[in-house]
Amino acid sequence: MSAEREDEYKVTSEIHQNSKVDKSAKPIVSPENVVTKFGFKLPSNLGVNSKQEHLIRTDEDGDFILDRSRRIEQEDAILIEQSHSTTLELVGLQVWRGALALADFVLFHGQSLFKDKVVLELASGTGLTSIVAAMFAKEVICTDVDIGGILNLIKANATRNSKYVSAEFTVDGLDFYARQWSNNLEAKLTEVSIVLVADAIYDNDLTEEFVKTLVKILSIPPKKTIFIALEKRYVFTVSDLECVAPCYEHFLSCFNKARSGSHWQVNQIPIDFPQYFNYDRVKELVLWRIISE
Repeated sequence: MSAEREDEYKVTSEIHQNSKVDKSAKPIVSPENVVTKFGFKLPSNLGVNSKQEHLIRTDEDGDFILDRSRRIEQEDAILIEQSHSTTLELVGLQVWRGALALADFVLFHGQSLFKDKVVLELASGTGLTSIVAAMFAKEVICTDVDIGGILNLIKANATRNSKYVSAEFTVDGLDFYARQWSNNLEAKLTEVSIVLVADAIYDNDLTEEFVKTLVKILSIPPKKTIFIALEKRYVFTVSDLECVAPCYEHFLSCFNKARSGSHWQVNQIPIDFPQYFNYDRVKELVLWRIISE
């Protein structure tokens, strides 16, 4: 396949359009990558430790200052090395809106839901959401399929943002198609109570294996809560004569079949929590919560 032909199949995340590349920060994993500065503000209920104390800004009355506009003024930043464009198979090498929405959710509920927990992230991509979770959790296990240097990218981004990583932070390979996982990961799943996933559906075959992975994880004690952030991506189809979100609909179909007969608690969480990162929080973003029996 020619280079021109390959370029036709490359995709670029919408996040790049409104993000700032930090030209002073050099990529570690690949010279073709960019280092993007994701400005954010910390919520007032964030527990302060030695790594985070200097990040909080208050007014003269001691109240936390939070700009609630869509485009927030940069207060501090997480620096993420990522690709500017990739083939569909390697979209995890870029940051997508779902990861930022999930990171906002983690920041808002950090003290109440994530503090001192063992957290697993599936399809972690660049590792951004896991880095945010590591501000609160006791331990974060960051996983993705070991292709395209994704695991090395996660490790590099965690090291680059070490001032935010208060938790024990490990990176492990997890392939949705695999029927056996590493011994270390299998052991850790008996300690995990929270699972995070963002932007994991873009191919129907992969979605089916993703749902099988969720079923397996939900079957492993202790009781687990899974948060899944997705963006419905609409396309116009001739067969439907309207705009539909086929990948999202396929996920719902697979998941509804998988949950049949289970006693999981499943609900959709409104995307109305505060926004701390600077991105377009579009109405197509959805967040699901699944709690095992």
